[in-house]
Amino acid sequence: MHETNSTTHKNSSRRRLSWAVATTGLMLGIASISQAAAADDACAPEAYAMALRYQQQSAEVDALQRQSYALATARLQQKIAAHPEADNLAIMTDLDETVIDNSALLVRDMQACHDFTGWDTWKVWEREGHPRLIPGARKFLNYADSQGVTIFYVSDRYEENKASTLATLRSLHLPQVNDAQVRLLGPSKGERRAAIERDHDLVLQLGDSLADFSSDFHHADLKDQHRLVAEDDAHFGDDWIMFPNASYGSWSDADLEAWAAPLKTR
Repeated sequence: MHETNSTTHKNSSRRRLSWAVATTGLMLGIASISQAAAADDACAPEAYAMALRYQQQSAEVDALQRQSYALATARLQQKIAAHPEADNLAIMTDLDETVIDNSALLVRDMQACHDFTGWDTWKVWEREGHPRLIPGARKFLNYADSQGVTIFYVSDRYEENKASTLATLRSLHLPQVNDAQVRLLGPSKGERRAAIERDHDLVLQLGDSLADFSSDFHHADLKDQHRLVAEDDAHFGDDWIMFPNASYGSWSDADLEAWAAPLKTR
């Protein structure tokens, strides 16, 4: 009787130990999942990594930027040839992600788990950062300058940092960088464009955002932007030259469309 009770006690102890080990393992597993989820939530900006790698590191974006400037050069040559007597031809170009590459700021913010789309680090970057030139930018702008075409740099960089932006553009050896031809945030781009057109024949515009080309895009939702792009089809590649920017834009919160079929791997 004593031997039987001892065996029963041992078996019961083993079961309690097994249950405790299993419960502990389950709790540790749940904790690990919770910690991983918390880590993902704590660094949500890491979701930008793929887009930033493409924008900053891919040879494809390098090629697209060079291609855009090659097209811009060809189109400007045609515009000049079509206006042989004109002395007031002008081009209007955006700066960020069109002439200069600010991806180093965006990557720094992402790596610090800071959401750069709040734009609260941008003013410091304007004052202290060192953007690099987009491939092909200087060559194209020097060509425009050599042909007597007036260049307007129209950007939504902050007017309060204009001295820093001018210094940055001069450090990159870009032509026609002066207070009058670098026009920053204040009046809308549409107003700044209209002011240029009062005294110049604006033959070419360059940008990475649709709002760089027309005020119609400024407050349009994504559906209307697509409609307007179709309506303005003749402009693209003619007097509007679009540059790739996968880093940020009005499309960034758009819903994605998925194939409805169940996932299969074979």
